[in-house]
Amino acid sequence: MNNLEKVNRFLDLFESHSKILVVINADPDAIASAMAIKRLLWRKVSEVVISHFNKISRPDNLAMIEYTEPGLVALDEIEKDQYDHFVIVDSQPDHNERFSEFEFDAIIDHHPLSFDTATFVDIRPDYGACATLLTEYLKSKKIKPSAKLAAALMLGIKTDTSDFTRQASLKDIRAFQYLYKFANNNIITKVERAALTQGDLDFLGKAIKKRHVLNNRVFFHAGFISKPDELVVVADFFLTITRINWSIVSGVYDKKLIIVLRNDGLRKGAGNTAKEAFSEFGSAGGHKTMARAELDTKKVAKEIGRVSNKKLSQWIVSMIEQTAGKKIE
Repeated sequence: MNNLEKVNRFLDLFESHSKILVVINADPDAIASAMAIKRLLWRKVSEVVISHFNKISRPDNLAMIEYTEPGLVALDEIEKDQYDHFVIVDSQPDHNERFSEFEFDAIIDHHPLSFDTATFVDIRPDYGACATLLTEYLKSKKIKPSAKLAAALMLGIKTDTSDFTRQASLKDIRAFQYLYKFANNNIITKVERAALTQGDLDFLGKAIKKRHVLNNRVFFHAGFISKPDELVVVADFFLTITRINWSIVSGVYDKKLIIVLRNDGLRKGAGNTAKEAFSEFGSAGGHKTMARAELDTKKVAKEIGRVSNKKLSQWIVSMIEQTAGKKIE
């Protein structure tokens, strides 16, 4: 089935009076993909709202929202009964417990297949970004993206492929080239320059001082944190250290143990490692080079006893070492 046939099947789910909620775990790829869904359904349905449940704090993500104007609404402010259709992009329903609040009519994603129960499913793990898939949808319908939408889709592709150095395919490159002629590139420049806050630098400094290196893997457990995005900043930074193959950074936020994993793409996949090590304690998974786990601290406590920063740190190291294995160094 080609892209035009797939997008037509997607559009056939809805009627002119349909009210649609697109639910995302907001990051650049998810935001851009949701914006593309909104454009596809423009003037075809009664209403499309994009809703997110995660806290958005990274300066670049906030800048993207400011300049591309996706119109995000916090999920806690949504009245579910006001909508009759639900769509998920750049995730699958088992990736986070908040998704379990909905029965999705459509799932559109590029992560490895883990959930395909919906009327319409289009999951393509060989794509570096979900934004690439949605760009193909727009192109197949001969819809010219606005300057802001094109810029958002380019940012989604750049972010999820780490500027085409991670999990990128020819499809991602072609989509990026196609979008370039439509995009406001000043938006991309402004977003990419909004990289770090003073608080991020302070957090990074603490992580550098307290990092623990074992078998070419660098670990840091931050304890209680106020911004989960800080873990991502540190995990990405640690992977730039020479002879480091993995970075595993963790912290406790809102009664969840959050673990961010990165690796160099030459070894066992980060997504599979996260899933094998931590899935029995919460949601865990991701790509070959990047993954995330969000674990119930009560379930972890049953495993390790009284929870403390030292015990959590030791447990994470132990689980990663057991799962990843020394042969992957």
